[in-house]
Amino acid sequence: MAIVTETLLLLGHEQPLRTVRRDEELLLAEPTPGPGPGPGPMKLWADQPPLEAVHFPQRYAAQPFAPPRGLYENDQLRVEWQTMDNRQPFYHRNCDVDEMSYQIAGERTLMTELGTVEHRPGDFSRIPRGVAHDNYGREESHLLFYTPAPVTEEHTADQIAQPLFPPFDGWEAGTVTEVTTQCLGTPGHDVAAHRGDERLLLEQAHHEPGRLTLLRPDPAPATTTWLYRADGFRLGIVHPAGTPGRRTYTRTLDADEIQYQISGRRVLLTQRGALELTPGDFVRIPLGVAHTSITGEPARHLTLLSHRPAPRVAPAARTADPVTPRLLRELIAH
Repeated sequence: MAIVTETLLLLGHEQPLRTVRRDEELLLAEPTPGPGPGPGPMKLWADQPPLEAVHFPQRYAAQPFAPPRGLYENDQLRVEWQTMDNRQPFYHRNCDVDEMSYQIAGERTLMTELGTVEHRPGDFSRIPRGVAHDNYGREESHLLFYTPAPVTEEHTADQIAQPLFPPFDGWEAGTVTEVTTQCLGTPGHDVAAHRGDERLLLEQAHHEPGRLTLLRPDPAPATTTWLYRADGFRLGIVHPAGTPGRRTYTRTLDADEIQYQISGRRVLLTQRGALELTPGDFVRIPLGVAHTSITGEPARHLTLLSHRPAPRVAPAARTADPVTPRLLRELIAH
């Protein structure tokens, strides 16, 4: 019998609500009605589906420009995956949300009214509500996170955007299309579109008191580095300890958790099954579900907490395996 620790967490609170000890095998086992305390052989809970993983490859593959692919969303959150080897065909301005991005692979120039900045793998940035922006990607992919403004940084800036002319080699001033969007930037929710002078748009950075900031966190092992916070939303990067003999389970009581595997391999062990995660995998852990990670190599993943359920809208690639006593022993042994 393995005794493990479980921490009960609340969104936005740094300290656990409480910490309890568990028999790990019983924690992960499917319950059965009676005998024991209670009204006898009566089932008082609902069967829940196993976790599902979504996957988009990190290696660039040539393809025509297309809108970002939706991954998870609700009325207060939208998560997308995008790949580019070209210029975005318009400038975009959000009515209602701040827009954060994480650079997965390749390089991307982000041009905004708050300055221009280069993105390389591992970089994060936040575009405040109402700021026009465009992208020029080179064999790249990135994630996008939309949530109602305002969002605040929880990490110091590693780079500050600057007015740059030209913003990238080969740029020429000209007329561009600008699109204003509501409803979390969801395709089809444009409220206005017009033509504009791109040089005037980018020169706006000279008249703005603020600048776009780039975050490049480097978390130490067994830590979570929080980057952005808003009402009902938090985004960070995790470098799990992953030591098989020192497993700590986490159960967030008031938030779904969406994870994205950046690097390394790990097994996500949960009350809704076990999933081996590799770079490019996404998974959603519903609120109230206990989970931990087992990994024998350096690994990192993003974590996003959403106060409201954030259902998957992208096709599932894999389904979690049931956690049997035999599988648990094999995972611990390795």
